[in-house]
Amino acid sequence: MSLWTASSIALATGGKASVDFAVSGVAFDSREVGKGDLFVAMLGEATDGHRFVEEAFAQGAAGAIVSKPVDYPHVLVADTTAALNALGVASRERGWARVAGITGSVGKTGTKEALAAALARPPGICVHRSVKSYNNHTGVPLSLARMPADSDYAVFEMGMNHGGEIAALTRLVRPNVAVVTTVAPAHIEFFPTGLDGIADAKGEIFAGLEPGGTAVIPFDSPQRERLIAHARPHAAHVLTFGIGDGADVRARDVIENPDGSIITVAMPGAELCLTVGLAGAHWVSNGLAVLAAVHALGADVGVAALALADMEQLAGRGARLTILVGSGEALVIDESYNANPASMRATLSVLGREAGRKVAVLGAMRELGRESDALHAGLADDVIAAGVDFALLVGTGMEPLADALEGKVEVRHVADAATAAGALASLTAPGDAILVKGSHSIGLSALVASLESRTA
Repeated sequence: MSLWTASSIALATGGKASVDFAVSGVAFDSREVGKGDLFVAMLGEATDGHRFVEEAFAQGAAGAIVSKPVDYPHVLVADTTAALNALGVASRERGWARVAGITGSVGKTGTKEALAAALARPPGICVHRSVKSYNNHTGVPLSLARMPADSDYAVFEMGMNHGGEIAALTRLVRPNVAVVTTVAPAHIEFFPTGLDGIADAKGEIFAGLEPGGTAVIPFDSPQRERLIAHARPHAAHVLTFGIGDGADVRARDVIENPDGSIITVAMPGAELCLTVGLAGAHWVSNGLAVLAAVHALGADVGVAALALADMEQLAGRGARLTILVGSGEALVIDESYNANPASMRATLSVLGREAGRKVAVLGAMRELGRESDALHAGLADDVIAAGVDFALLVGTGMEPLADALEGKVEVRHVADAATAAGALASLTAPGDAILVKGSHSIGLSALVASLESRTA
């Protein structure tokens, strides 16, 4: 069954179809176009998608949304960005899917993936989710437009670095369940009121809740009451998760190990003992958020618990690689996708439970504003507590941490990821456990890719 026809696209966007056609997918990056896709020729700050229409059809596109006539099957609209939004709105309206929206300073993508896997566990259930980290003003409508009409559930991630951005996204998604995973100093440069301002921005997600909807909130967050205050005018139900006494979905007992955690969870109408198959206290929290959302959506929490046990780490977000080093092997924990102080602490804790010599390759954290020096230096205690033997610090901004670690941990500070890759190649030894984490702009994913070429 086609995802969209020319006539349904024209109806949704107010455009005019050149001919009949049908598409099975949607893309706005010509490099990602597959056979049968709809290509949306977006006008960006740096380029014009109309320049890539021919390339998109060469790769198998079946149709396009354009604002300039082209010699291929298309729907002509006045504004392609507005048309993509309209297609997302139409997609949300035409189906019966129960929808979850997820935001948070840390854990959005992992929680989204885990929730989608939990909901899809029973046979015959169709679950749609946003791919990668498509969580902004273009990624969210694209993810909506890709949703099959017969989806039973859908899970969408929403991100922001300024106030007001999630408010716009949640109006498109219209979640039945809205989840805030955490509030932490990510993008704090743009929030003069600090964590309270970030909590206010995250709390915007609740304004899009459908009637009867549920807000899922981290109980252990210092901003809990602030988030609840944002939820109350819009949510029929508020469900909290955490380890503190009083959380609605609460981990009463937690046993952590390098491969995951065993937790006993008390929640409305059920008590479960389950395994979270991913390591770290942050994944205990993510797992509790998933169980809360599954419960709120009316799905089977027992089946969801099985899915949490089977979760695999994502590339750039905790994937574990075994690489060849001399006559032996070393472990690489790939957390290269992004970083903020909270996620740095969580993953350093994971490294601390590994055997062998511990090497931390840490890239600078961006968008921390005037708090940057203090927040970088503040990681020193976590590096030391993790038992790190060698800290390889990468990029401008890491100077305060290098100074804080001087004389306490063997440390080297380098300018960029390429230099770090060369340094790491010479110092890695068999049996090492190597954590790689930093803000995306530091480029540590390239370092991981070089290590991956040595995968055992």
